[in-house]
Amino acid sequence: MAARLVPAAKLIIKGSLAGAAVYVAYDQGLLGSGTQGAEALRKAQAALPPAIQEWTSYLGWELPPTPKFDFSPSDSWNKGVQSVMSALSVAPARACEYTVEGWKYVKDLVK
Repeated sequence: MAARLVPAAKLIIKGSLAGAAVYVAYDQGLLGSGTQGAEALRKAQAALPPAIQEWTSYLGWELPPTPKFDFSPSDSWNKGVQSVMSALSVAPARACEYTVEGWKYVKDLVK
């Protein structure tokens, strides 16, 4: 009986942790628009260094200073989405071109 409860308990714990992670991500605005995600990133960048400094001093570790990034996730996300959509929009035409080239190649081989 106990052997059957252990896997079930593991599954419940893993599911609870996954649900909590999704809830925290939603609550912090990570699942919203790009602007909300950028704001959440700014909040994390402001909150993490003091927390890391506290833990490293508590554990007696010494870490190098964190690098500063001037990076906009929303701009990069939009650039990536534009690139993918551009590639998808020309995909049917390119597929036709490659098909014609392939048929020509096959016809030349058969001759």
